[in-house]
Amino acid sequence: MSFLDKFKDFFGVADEDTYDENEIYSRPNTHDEPEDKRNRVVNIHATAQLQVILVKPEVFADTKQIADHLNSKKTVVLNLESTTPDVTRRIIDFLGGVAYANGGNIKPVANNTFIITPYNVGFVGEDLVGELENNGVFL
Repeated sequence: MSFLDKFKDFFGVADEDTYDENEIYSRPNTHDEPEDKRNRVVNIHATAQLQVILVKPEVFADTKQIADHLNSKKTVVLNLESTTPDVTRRIIDFLGGVAYANGGNIKPVANNTFIITPYNVGFVGEDLVGELENNGVFL
């Protein structure tokens, strides 16, 4: 071992061609793939199928299954025509909280009918909802 090698060892400078045999080195493949395939960004949420679930609960205990649909990012149309006013209020309060926690929205669309959308689903027709609310159609 020469003086220069001892000096490099003392200061922790290794030769450029030395490497750890357990390390795996990888280089991006720049010549085999076309440019558009290497830099392609895919939105994984855009490939998911949109599902709309229509539910008509009769008791508050049915809301757990509806909350599961909301947690799995599905749009829910909620028909509360067959529930009592007390149960209707409890269901709306609970599912409104689930929608809020997931970044979604709950909107009335008709008398005792609501649509609950996840964060990634837009809702068009706000003026109709406002008109219905002004006419006293909702709770």
